[in-house]
Amino acid sequence: MYVKIHKTEDREIVAICDEELIGKKFEDSGLVLDVNETFYKGQKLDDDATLEIMKKSDILNIIGKKSIELALKNNIISKENIIKIKGIPHAQVF
Repeated sequence: MYVKIHKTEDREIVAICDEELIGKKFEDSGLVLDVNETFYKGQKLDDDATLEIMKKSDILNIIGKKSIELALKNNIISKENIIKIKGIPHAQVF
């Protein structure tokens, strides 16, 4: 999966995305999920490295079945945090 860290003056936003979703756009019931390369395509990491970043981050934007499952399995998110757009799971953590 891809992990990209966006740093601002006072915080970091971490974008995590399944590799096969990069560059795609999904629309459903007025919701749009734009998985653009600029925001999501960072460093390609394995599960262990991605999990370490998830655990240290305050703000996460997670897209894709594999990425969501990793976060769920490790209690980073709960099922109530997940929405699906065209069947693609997405969660945000603040």
